[in-house]
Amino acid sequence: MSDELYQAEILARAKDPARAGRLENPDRTATVDNPLCGDRVTLDLALADGRVASVRHHVRGCALCKAAASTLAGELDGRGPEALAAAEAALGRVLDGGSGGVWDVFAPVGRHKSRHDCVRLPLAAARAAFEA
Repeated sequence: MSDELYQAEILARAKDPARAGRLENPDRTATVDNPLCGDRVTLDLALADGRVASVRHHVRGCALCKAAASTLAGELDGRGPEALAAAEAALGRVLDGGSGGVWDVFAPVGRHKSRHDCVRLPLAAARAAFEA
């Protein structure tokens, strides 16, 4: 199972995640946990005119969670809450066996329902931050 899930692109995104770290003075912050596996994501947003001026994430978790946070950060940068809705829809399609652009790398996760929450946790943190 691990060879199938942890493909080279996922490992690369997890090893060198885009926009990892914390913002010094975020406008919004949210932390969410997955109590079943111990993953934790903190997501910081700086907003300007309803758009994400800067996004950073701190992930304590598996490679899937880290890779998803990195992917999401790239999708949110410079965009508004509609980008999160689009990311949620695209990831949902991928986990259901369809296509979802930058989220397609997570296609193998679709066959492992127990790992869906690992990939969705950064999106839940972003949703909580936007709603804060």
